[in-house]
Amino acid sequence: MNLPNYLSFARILMVPVLVVVLLTRVTNHEIIGVLVFWVASLTDLLDGYLARRLKQVTTLGKLLDPLADKLLIMGALISLVELDLAPAWMTFIILGREMSITGLRGIASEEGITIAAEGLGKWKLGAQIAAISCLILGPKLDAWLYEWTHVEIFRYFIRLPRPFSFFWGMGMLLLWIAMILAIWSAASYFRTFWRKLGPSILTAKGRLTGPSERRVGDKQ
Repeated sequence: MNLPNYLSFARILMVPVLVVVLLTRVTNHEIIGVLVFWVASLTDLLDGYLARRLKQVTTLGKLLDPLADKLLIMGALISLVELDLAPAWMTFIILGREMSITGLRGIASEEGITIAAEGLGKWKLGAQIAAISCLILGPKLDAWLYEWTHVEIFRYFIRLPRPFSFFWGMGMLLLWIAMILAIWSAASYFRTFWRKLGPSILTAKGRLTGPSERRVGDKQ
């Protein structure tokens, strides 16, 4: 274990804390929740940076880092659906993409092939973090904005189910962007996956699709 791996573990442990804070709706749960989410997101930047800077890139770290990212995003989005702050269908598409790509990565790894993450995936993660931040904190900020101005900003030109929904509306816009980037990056990843592994899958010559070796004691 090294410091980057400890940070990844810390991010995983912060996921249930985030979910409990949001769903129990403790006093100022929006502010506490977004702070927990930001701290967890910051560890995502730190663990990768420190692993490269300290030359402590490990196989465990390569597994923990994306796992921690996915758990954080999943925990936050599912909580937002429960709070009626994010549409369930959009959350399903985003989370379905994450699980599908995880499965493809597992297959590629078993075949001895590593498919590096593309820059598009980083933009997707950034859009997800921005969207979740706005959706968690948006209702609180919108209420404060309305108390100060008494102007229902967003409601004048976009029909939304919530009044004075400027920050929450921005969160929804960012969630749309995150969903589009998720679909786009998934298509790009699948194209790369099929280019590298498609022939072996079709011809049944890969480790997973080819005939398995007989073990001692197997029936003839």
